[in-house]
Formats: sequence, C-alpha cells, structure tokens
Amino acid sequence: MLSVVMTSLRVLLTAPFHRFIHEDFHEAVAKMTLIDAFLFLIVHSIDKLGIWHRLPVILGLLYLGIRRHLHQEYNLINVGRSPVGVRFNPGDYPYRTADGEHNDPFNEGAGSEGTFFGRNLLPVDQKNKLKKPDPMVVATKLLARRKFTDTGKQFNMIATSWIQFMIHDWTDHLEDTNQIELTAPREVANQCPLKSFKFYKTKEVPTGFYEIKNGTLNIRTPWWDGSAIYGSNAERLGKVRSFRDGKLKISADGLLPHDQDGIAVSGDVRNSWAGVSTLQALFIKEHNAVCDTLKKEYPEFGDEELYRHARLVTSAVIAKIHTIDWTVELLKTDTLLAGMRGNWYGLLGKKFKDTFGHVGGAILGGLVGLKKPNNHGVPYSLTEEFVSVYRMHSLLPDQLHLRDISAASGPNKSPPLIEKVPMANLIGIKGEKALAEIGFKKQLVSMGHQASGALELWNYPTWLRDLIPQDVAGHDRPDHVDLPALEVYRDRERNVARYNDFRRALLLIPISKWEDLTDDNEAIQALEEVYGGDVEELDLLVGLMAEKKITGFAISETAFVIFLLMASRRLEADRFFTSNFNEETYTKKGLAWVNTTESLRDVIDRHHPELTKKWMNSTSAFSVWDSPPNSHNPIPLYLRVPQ
Repeated sequence: MLSVVMTSLRVLLTAPFHRFIHEDFHEAVAKMTLIDAFLFLIVHSIDKLGIWHRLPVILGLLYLGIRRHLHQEYNLINVGRSPVGVRFNPGDYPYRTADGEHNDPFNEGAGSEGTFFGRNLLPVDQKNKLKKPDPMVVATKLLARRKFTDTGKQFNMIATSWIQFMIHDWTDHLEDTNQIELTAPREVANQCPLKSFKFYKTKEVPTGFYEIKNGTLNIRTPWWDGSAIYGSNAERLGKVRSFRDGKLKISADGLLPHDQDGIAVSGDVRNSWAGVSTLQALFIKEHNAVCDTLKKEYPEFGDEELYRHARLVTSAVIAKIHTIDWTVELLKTDTLLAGMRGNWYGLLGKKFKDTFGHVGGAILGGLVGLKKPNNHGVPYSLTEEFVSVYRMHSLLPDQLHLRDISAASGPNKSPPLIEKVPMANLIGIKGEKALAEIGFKKQLVSMGHQASGALELWNYPTWLRDLIPQDVAGHDRPDHVDLPALEVYRDRERNVARYNDFRRALLLIPISKWEDLTDDNEAIQALEEVYGGDVEELDLLVGLMAEKKITGFAISETAFVIFLLMASRRLEADRFFTSNFNEETYTKKGLAWVNTTESLRDVIDRHHPELTKKWMNSTSAFSVWDSPPNSHNPIPLYLRVPQ
C-alpha cells in the first residue's frame, strides 16, 4: 500500500516537468526518483540546445557526471539469475584468474568466461524483421566504401588496431551449431561480391529469469584482464606461458610464435590481422619486462608469482593507456581530456594522487583506487549494446602503406613510402606470414604514419564483403561472409534496438526526420530509399555512421553515451582497479610501473626507443606520427572553454 502511495506521489510531483520534456520520455521520468527527474530535466534542457560539448570544461564535466549517474541507475540491466550467498575471501585470490572468476567478492562467477552479456536497454524483439530491409541492401546502398575517407591526423592505424586488440580482450559471442544463409536481392546482387553467404546463428540460452527469458554468452572474459594475450581459460593460458620466470612465449624476431598450422599462439587469435598481432607481441614484451624487473627486486618469487604479478601490472597498463591516451585521441576535446584523466586520477589530478594517494571518493580521487568496487547493484558484464557501438570496421583502410625505416627521416619524422599492401593479404594465417616478412618495427612505424578510416556512411571496406571467417581456435572456415551485412543482421538477431529506440532508451532525443541525423542530401536520399521514409526502421549501425559528429569526436554522440557508462564501469566494478589497486597486491615495484606509465608512447619507448626517437613527432602514439606535438596551453584544463 505504501509503495502505491509513494508511486502516486512521485507521478504527481513529476507531472509539472512534462511540459519541458520530450513526450517520448514522460514514461521514463515517471519511474525516476524525484531527484533523478530533476537531474534529467537539467540534462534534457541542455540536450535540446545541443550545447553540452561547447560548455566550459567544468560545466561539461558536470553534465557528463549527471548523465553517467542516470545511466548507472537506469541503463544497467542484469541478464540471468544472480547467485545468492556465493561469497569468497578476496585474500584467497590476490591475482587475476585464468577464466575471470573470483573478482567480485559477492559473485564469484561475475565477469568470467561463458557468462551472459548484460543489457543497457531492454531487448526489442526483431525476429519478424530480421531481413527488413534486407541486410545486403543496407550494406550495399549505405555502408560499402565508394572512396576511402580518413580521419586526417587525429587517429592512426595503431589506434585502429588498438580497439580491435581491446575487443579481443572483452567480447565474443557463443555461436549455435545451426547455419543461416543470406541471399542478395536482385536489386543489389550485381554489386555484392558474394551473391549469398552462410554463417552460424548466435546461440540463445535460457536465463531462468522472468524479465529477460533468453540471453547470449560471452566466450571471452569481459574484465579488463589482458585476455587478448593471456586467454580466457586455463587451456589457452597454458599455451601462451613459457613456465619460466613468469614469462609468456615470444619468437626471436619479436613477433608471436606459431603452431604447426601457422596459427599465432596468443590469448585470442580469432578473426585477427597483422596490426592486432603486433600489439599482442608488444604487450607480451611488456609482460616479460615486468617479470624481469620483479625477479630482480623480489628474487624469492617463483614462476607463478612472477606471472601473476606481471599480469596484474600489464593489464593495468593496458587499461590506463586506453583510458587516458587512446580515448583522449578518439574524443579529442578538452572536456573529454579532463573527463578521462578524471576517471583515472580524479579532479585533484596526478600530482596530488601520486603524493597523497587516493583521497575523496570517485570524483576527487578517481575510480582507480576506490576503497571498494562498485557495480551499482548489477553483476558486472559487458553488454549487447556495448558490442553494437564498437562495430568500427570502417576504421580499416584498403591498403597498408609500408614505410622504409632504414632511410633517413623526412619532414616531421616521416619515413618514405615503399609499398602498398592490400589489407586482404594481412588478415588471418596469410597475414601472419606477411607480418613475418615485414617485421615488427616496420609494421609498427607504418601503422603509426597512416591515418585510419572515418566512421561514416559509404566507408566500410569492400574487401570485408568477401571475408574468410575463423572458428574459435583460429582455423579458417569454408564459408566466406559479407561482414557489413552480417553486422546489420547480428544487431537485429540479438534484439538490439534500432537507432531511434536506442536513443530514447539512453534518454537522447530521437530523430523525427532524416535531416535531424545528417546534412548530407545524398545520404538523406539513400536513407529514404532504403528505409521507405520510416526513421523508426533505421538500423543502429547505419545511424551511428550517418550521425553528425561533435567537433573532435571520431565517433557519434549516441555511441559515446554507451562509452560514458561502460568505460567507467570497467574500472569501478573491478577490485583490481579499486580495493586491490595497491602495493600489497601489485607489489611496490609493480604499482610504480603502472603509475609511471602514461601512454602507449611510453611502452614503445621502453622496448624500442629508437623508433620513437627517429619516427614519432606526435605527442600520442595514436595520432599520425608526423603530426605536430601538442602545443602548451597555459590555461588550466578545468578553466578552458571549447573554441
């Protein structure tokens, strides 16, 4: 009875807000607490003006902080049953386990291999619309590359490889044993490299829960645990370890070792390419260097202790680089520079934290080093929607521009171009052979000096429309796939909302006409043709590519909102970034290694100082290397106003 009264009272008190709120959000606001409804009103008012990214940095951070809070309250949805009373003593597991278990003290299985993908939005049943409009029509008329468009100097091919390196750490869906076939409709058949293609369904698994009855399983560990180099289970881990001084296997040429079938030996090698293999090799070197340092400092440590501590350190270095280096280049604005550094160091900043430690909670001290992890009452996982917004294959070019690193450096430390290698020659087993001929150093420098593709319509690589996929072990499959068409189908198959419903559920104002999405008249005409004038049918992937970008953002605002929520969650839900981010767990030397590593440039410089000295002009290793270094800005970061 009391709950009914409280609900009625809340509805009564929030009713006056309705005149200021888009009608699509009235129902959502009615379910909010009074304080959250007021906070939403602030965010929504700014959204209607479209100005949050132009606010002074400190006000922009306030906006993002409020928005993140709302999403933590209303956009973290558990899939499957939560175990009751399953607890363990974290002191018994002061290390990252092979399969991700025993991280959350209240839920030993959270974040482990084979657990459910969570949700940021409730599923939207699309079983009757899997082919409406046809995925191959969508791929052909709206996604397939016509002419390569790049990101200028902002983002390079190392940055592109990095996010693939992260995906190999975070997510992969368990497949069914049943295949599906898509056939190109007559209207586009002559433009499709494959007239039809077969692929495996995503496996649906009963959750045993009444609200979301079926879910899908993640066969990678969603924790930020370096599983791209360590694997997501004990079997894979056993293959990559040398079992000597804690180290991982690496070849004499500085690249990944290979098995008798030519398949790379690393944590995750499925559907990979030479760029990802290069980063895997770099961080195996990093792990092994940590082992050497720890062995020297702590001679009593055996193989297992060295491995466990080096994994903690290396995983944290990867997470830190992603947070305060890669993401800062992806979202190149002062507000996001402040926000991402705030996630790691807090508003008090690095100097204060290095001197006094973590002080003042998440806002002042940052998420890293919190006294206890925070999952906001929802067991940790990565989500279906997270997977969907990370569909970024348009970042890939058509060719890799190989550089001559034996030559003298040119203007801005640029090396001369010697060869353009088709990207199709650099993927899978064929790509591993090509990388062995190219070599680690030339591959890395070449990627550093080449811009990535832009996340826009008509920029999805056509060579990915006739792609050889691989099974979990990295073996080629017999059936080629049309990847952009498959990605459109996957979102529908997994009941991920289409673009407008996706925005509504994230409290973002939906579009009512194509002109709300893009200023490009040709794009508007093509969208009208494919979707028959119905903006509600717009596929998420297409919307993310078509959406007008915020200045400095390489991705859409819609995708960014998922980033805002989940980038923080990866840190604050993990005890190895919070309650166990300390000298006792990492060792004094190990924690110092993390705290003194600020960028990917630092890691490259540690292992190959000759490359950074001769070939890197840029401040960040994720910007095109011949771009000028960041200029000094005398205005304190929090006092800046976007220009």
